[in-house]
Amino acid sequence: MKRFLLAILFVFSTTVFCFAKNPNSDKDSVKPVVISFKIKLKSNKEFKMAPAKLKFNKHFAYSFTLDDGVRSAYLTAFPLLNGGQVSAPLLSEWKNDHGGDGSHSEGLFYSDGSGKKIPFKLGLAINGASMKDLPVDRGHLSWSEVKEMYEAGWDILNHGFHHATKPGTNFLTEVTENTVSIRQNLGFTMSQFVVPGGESAPGYHLEYERDALANGSFSVASFAGAGPAIPVQDKVSLDKLIFVRTFVQSTNDTIGFKVMDRYLSALDQIAKSPNPVWYTEFTHSVGNGNLWSLGMRFPDFKYYMTAIANKYGVKGEDSIWMAPWQEVYEYIWLRDRIQVKYVQKDKEVDVVISLPEVPETFRYHAISLAVDTSSKFEIINHSSDLKITDDGTKSHELITIELK
Repeated sequence: MKRFLLAILFVFSTTVFCFAKNPNSDKDSVKPVVISFKIKLKSNKEFKMAPAKLKFNKHFAYSFTLDDGVRSAYLTAFPLLNGGQVSAPLLSEWKNDHGGDGSHSEGLFYSDGSGKKIPFKLGLAINGASMKDLPVDRGHLSWSEVKEMYEAGWDILNHGFHHATKPGTNFLTEVTENTVSIRQNLGFTMSQFVVPGGESAPGYHLEYERDALANGSFSVASFAGAGPAIPVQDKVSLDKLIFVRTFVQSTNDTIGFKVMDRYLSALDQIAKSPNPVWYTEFTHSVGNGNLWSLGMRFPDFKYYMTAIANKYGVKGEDSIWMAPWQEVYEYIWLRDRIQVKYVQKDKEVDVVISLPEVPETFRYHAISLAVDTSSKFEIINHSSDLKITDDGTKSHELITIELK
């Protein structure tokens, strides 16, 4: 039996959303939606389908996050992955080199399973109090830079308003003020929290976890918890999820890429796992200077990401779904709640898909369906409020549906 992929993307108008504090709440969320359509087969071969474990039916999801809103994210990481001009070496106000090698990148990509290339995307954990436009040699991102990356599909995660950790910190205020700051300046509400590190009293991260989960965050990256590899073969427990941050960092040894090769070897073991898995990693700066010795030098970062793209992206196995933490979280949340029913009658399949109530702060509303059939197919008789595209009469592997 030949295996195909049926990917269905649901895009909802934000005007119908209401705020939801808890993704499992019965209140303050988008009401359930039911859509239906027919699939016409070229033969009466058996047809089966079910929600894919990961988007585009990829074998593993990889989420990489840059902490602290450091400007090298925009100067080097963003153009390297998305395509564009990587900054030349550039000293910041901190006398640290936030630039890269000045090269032009064509971008790093995986595919959607039907030939469309999608650039690698990362998450940014930022502190609203640090965002500014001046001086010109600033070390932190500006609002316009964050907005550009967000609009390109990068996700923005709550990292506390001031990155405060010392004894006496009002953790609740740190969480909520950062939420307000991003909403006022960028127009959306963050839904994931990353505990900041630094000088602190023992156990402070537990207070951050508690206050973040109680005030709009669906998951928290902290010092201990689930992961960094999370199995997704079966239903995933996402309610008040706390996961562990693991870091990729350069060392003082600048000869070759032996350190990066060790990280790549660990990633390869994840990629070879028999069942689908979700893997997460973090770092801080990605400029030439390795700010605070807590990040990756740009040559290391470039080598690392390029190696991943060449092996698991469109140039290699195309087995990776390179997406930020929030995007993967929201896909799995929806995957475990969606109801897909279908009835086959000879060469026609009647499909009914019920979507659950979706929290307002969710950014993504997508689901992929893995299909087993040896027949080509086409989509017929769908309602006018659906935009459906498919390649069923060609490679018959993908259908994209947008709810207008």
